[in-house]
Amino acid sequence: MKKNLLNLGLFILLVGLTSLAMGMGSKPQNTTKWPEVIRMGLIPTESATEITARWQPLLDHIGKSLGVKVKAYNSSDYAAVIEAMRFKQIEAAYFGPKSYVSAHERAGAEAVAREQAKDGSTGYHGIIITKKGSGLKTVSDIKGLTWAFNDPQSTSGYLVPMTFFLTELKVKPEDYFSKVMFSGSHEASMMAVKVGNVAAASTNDLDLDRAIESGHIKADDFNIVWTSPIIPGSPICVRGDLPESFRKAFKQAVLSFNDSGALDKLQLKGFVDTKDADYDSIRKMNEVKEKLLAK
Repeated sequence: MKKNLLNLGLFILLVGLTSLAMGMGSKPQNTTKWPEVIRMGLIPTESATEITARWQPLLDHIGKSLGVKVKAYNSSDYAAVIEAMRFKQIEAAYFGPKSYVSAHERAGAEAVAREQAKDGSTGYHGIIITKKGSGLKTVSDIKGLTWAFNDPQSTSGYLVPMTFFLTELKVKPEDYFSKVMFSGSHEASMMAVKVGNVAAASTNDLDLDRAIESGHIKADDFNIVWTSPIIPGSPICVRGDLPESFRKAFKQAVLSFNDSGALDKLQLKGFVDTKDADYDSIRKMNEVKEKLLAK
């Protein structure tokens, strides 16, 4: 009888220790061929230091959930993050919709979750901004002046406004503006407008909120002279050639971040499930843009 009670006690102790280890974020079972380190690419919406700090709580959460170290991978442009996934230098990434479509085609990226805005929508809006007090309050006002896109692989910083110029205004930007430049990031475009280096630039409402949160700009620094229809939210992606068990666990880790209480810096309500087909509208927009540019 005493022996049975002793065995029962040992069993309960082992179960308790196992549960405790799992609760502390130990690596799940069935992790054969999982990466030992997850390198997560972050497209340059702002400086490398700031974007890493902004996303670090999610990276830490994924690492704790999976029992694997997660490191940020930064680059100076969107294309380099796509190429990093293509050549297996990263396992996961935060892409914009357009850069995701390119990464899916060229690097096997798989979208597993997308951003959910604070208002509950699963998208965001491209905007065109000018400096407050400049007198530039409409798209017509900026004709013949200087303009900044941010990156050729950006959705709201390039594809969406380019499509607007080509389909609505029926003009190419180089014919509409005196000078067209690429700033390199959303925040750089905002700062270029703020300090007067360009008259107008394209960005989006989510990254505007993030720049305001960082303290670099104020909400009343700009006029918003145009707002796009809703764009599918930016996806968190994983490399499609990694084990299915890892991809599923990674997805669950991202979605469970919604309950972390650490979404303020991202200016999000959370993340929602997504799939590749959710970005077909971006593919169609890109096709339209390419056809019109070829004329």
